[in-house]
Amino acid sequence: MNESSKIFIVDDDAAVRDSLKLLIEQEGLKVDTYDGADSFLAACRPEWCGCAVIDVRMPGMDGLQLHEELLRRGVHLATVFLTGHGDIPMSVKAIKAGAVDFLTKPVTADALLESIRAALKLSAQMHAKAEMSHLLTARLASITEIEREVMLLAVAGHPNKEIARRLGISHRTVEIHKGRIMQKTGAATLLDLARIAQEAGLH
Repeated sequence: MNESSKIFIVDDDAAVRDSLKLLIEQEGLKVDTYDGADSFLAACRPEWCGCAVIDVRMPGMDGLQLHEELLRRGVHLATVFLTGHGDIPMSVKAIKAGAVDFLTKPVTADALLESIRAALKLSAQMHAKAEMSHLLTARLASITEIEREVMLLAVAGHPNKEIARRLGISHRTVEIHKGRIMQKTGAATLLDLARIAQEAGLH
């Protein structure tokens, strides 16, 4: 588990918050509690990593709306929903929206902890993917317009002569641009470069 991972409990019932906090802390996990969506969003940071255990039915913004807002803000917290009045359509909607689990109160300790462990694993994966995306974006930001054109034609499978003809530059200039592109992106092969371009959404 990521050292900075934490469990965030969002529930308007103080007794539920306290009992969940006690249960989860006994597993050696760090826990913060919030009495509703507003207080959680006011404290929330994009770099947070971990699991949000969210009550579905709360005054004001409900749990599903809170989850949507977290996604909109780019907060990479895996979500486990808790509800006292769950129904099938609601649980389907939650899972489709990317929730790890949808549990009905009263929930057993084993079921909750199993879901939290799965959520922490997912959160770590989401953070690693986001970090890779930021890294690729930073690398590609230094590429000039002509280098970008050369790169896209190269990963599309066009040979240097064809790239030179299309862009109206010399074969040697294409080679120079490709060398700079490989250096800037950290790609070792054309296959690496194609993967970087694909992950960055360029082709």
